[in-house]
Amino acid sequence: MEEMISVCGLLCSECDAFIATKNDDDEKRAEVAEQWSTQYNVDVKPEDINCDGCISDSERLFSHCGVCEIRKCGREKAIQNCAHCDEYACEKLDKFFQMVPDAKKRLDEIRSSL
Repeated sequence: MEEMISVCGLLCSECDAFIATKNDDDEKRAEVAEQWSTQYNVDVKPEDINCDGCISDSERLFSHCGVCEIRKCGREKAIQNCAHCDEYACEKLDKFFQMVPDAKKRLDEIRSSL
């Protein structure tokens, strides 16, 4: 599977929801829904586990992707990901990077090669 990097630097192509969608795997959807429900203390149903990736133009996105402020900003600026933004790294990203330092590392690497 080809690597897909989200606007914020996550690897969509390594996301379990993305993988379950690409493989049309209902067993994986159920597994991911149960895991995320427990992990994030929310009610995620197997039918919620459908996502073609944050940077796709598809209507099929995991619920958080549809309301993500970082994704919304990137789409408004028409950038591939935040590494391509003149305002990198903004306050939204700083908070996100505290939770997901690998995303920062990935975007820093992309930015250094621009």
